[in-house]
Order: sequence, then structure tokens, then C-alpha cells
Amino acid sequence: MIESSDRTPLARSFFDRPVLEVAPELLGRTLIRMTEDGPIELRLTEVEAYAGESDPGSHAFRGRTARNEVMFGPPGHAYVYFTYGMWHCLNVVCGPEGKASGILLRAGEIQVGAELTRHRRVSARHDKELAKGPARLATALGVDRALNGADLCDGPAAPLTLCHGRPPSPDQVRNGPRTGVGGEGAYHPWRFWIEGDPTVSPYRAHSPRRRAT
Repeated sequence: MIESSDRTPLARSFFDRPVLEVAPELLGRTLIRMTEDGPIELRLTEVEAYAGESDPGSHAFRGRTARNEVMFGPPGHAYVYFTYGMWHCLNVVCGPEGKASGILLRAGEIQVGAELTRHRRVSARHDKELAKGPARLATALGVDRALNGADLCDGPAAPLTLCHGRPPSPDQVRNGPRTGVGGEGAYHPWRFWIEGDPTVSPYRAHSPRRRAT
């Protein structure tokens, strides 16, 4: 269990910076999910950065829509989207308001409340797999579109809070291409992870979806 000093919410100013500065500094931070049954605490071990309208891999590449509206709002809020008709993914909005950059929370270690997540992640063979991948992370925490726009700096009573946690030493941080991103954004080395952590998801290159003939 993390110490009380590590549960101090990150300030809004932490997120109000360029996405490539914020992303690696999210590693080791603690995400607290308050549920009706109690808190779940997750230590972030893998993230991916998306640079908004300048990034072909970003949902905001073609501008503002009803789906990505939260990305253009103030930093330090959650952007939750639904993908492949079955999974939710959780992102953190960063950078100045009006600039739609965000960070996908790809993986983490459940440190408190694992028993509250196992019924949602019945296919996990052990607890290291509970949040190993972005859809698994959101599923384990019970995150859906109802939390889109949630303020991550609001404090301990909020449904989602990002706290100081325990960042790794710089020599433990690695980066490489983002998982599953194709086109011009395929080779941006904007995925960051903690080296050797067993909760980090495996890298998969983009595989174009074939149309049925």
C-alpha cells in the first residue's frame, strides 16, 4: 500500500505541459478509482502520448468532434472512448486548453483493491494481468463513458484521481513505437514503460484490417 504522502493529487499545472514531457512522468504515479465497494489503486507502468491535431495517430487529428470534445478542454481531465464496439480506454488530457493532446493509460499494477477487479477480469490468469493493456485497465477499474471528462485533480472523493505515487528512476524508463498505430504516426517513439515490469503489455505493430470480399 502506498504512503499517504504519495496519495497527494497531482496539480493541474503538472498536466498543463507538452504531452511528451508529461507522458514519461506519469509512470509510477498512482491512479485511485473510487467505487461503491471501495478504492482501487493502480500504479501506472505503461503509457502512450498522442499529440492532437499534429499527430495522425490521434483522435483529434481531423479536428474537434462530439467524441473527442474533452480533449480540447482543460488539462487534467479523463478522456474515455469506446473502441471496436466492446472496449473502453482511459486517457489523460494534457497541454493548454484548446490543444487536444492526451496520454493513453496502457497498463498498470493493481496495488490496492485487486479483489474488486477480478470479477471484471475473469480471463486474467494472475493479478499481474488484471490491467495489462488499455482495455484491460479500463475494464478492471470499471471505467466507461460515464467518466468521460472526470477531473483527475479533484481529490480523494472523486471517482478518478491521479496522485504523486512513486515514479521510477530515469534509467528504468524506456520508450519505443506506439502499439497498433499505422500510417505516418507508426514510428513515433511515444510509448513509455517501466523496464522489466511484468504488467507492461507486449508491443504489437499495426496490422491493417482487411475488408471482407
